[in-house]
Amino acid sequence: MFRFIPRSALIALTVAAPFFAQPVLPAMAKEAPIQTGFFSSVAVSGYDPVAYFSAGKPVVGKKEFTTRWMDAEWRFASAENRDLFVANPEKYAPQYGGYCAWAVSQGTTASSDPKAWKIVGGKLYLNYDQDVQKKWEADIPGHIQQADRNWPSVLGN
Repeated sequence: MFRFIPRSALIALTVAAPFFAQPVLPAMAKEAPIQTGFFSSVAVSGYDPVAYFSAGKPVVGKKEFTTRWMDAEWRFASAENRDLFVANPEKYAPQYGGYCAWAVSQGTTASSDPKAWKIVGGKLYLNYDQDVQKKWEADIPGHIQQADRNWPSVLGN
């Protein structure tokens, strides 16, 4: 069955159609200052940031030794490590909020693997994975210099 559509309605649809046909673009995502899991607020994937300095390797933190700093939960292998962090978090927290150091040097952010790490100049740097870490290690001073320039603007805040 055919229905009559008033001419004024057709004109209104013709005028409005281009506005409804516009693609919806996502807003520029703003990243948190500390990289955590997508469904979590735990920093460094739950690894103890102090252990990189004291044990010289990644060590999984325990839920009973935690603190909150910069809207993230930080876990530690011991109460002693937690207390060291609380006294001076900037000394132990990974650079660039724990985002991949190479990605930040390239002007973007990426998650990091706590097993792809390096201490340079007394600072902890994490990378996305071992392959990306090799790229970063090809010019550590240059990548740090560029990442320092890009940080924190890469967060989009």
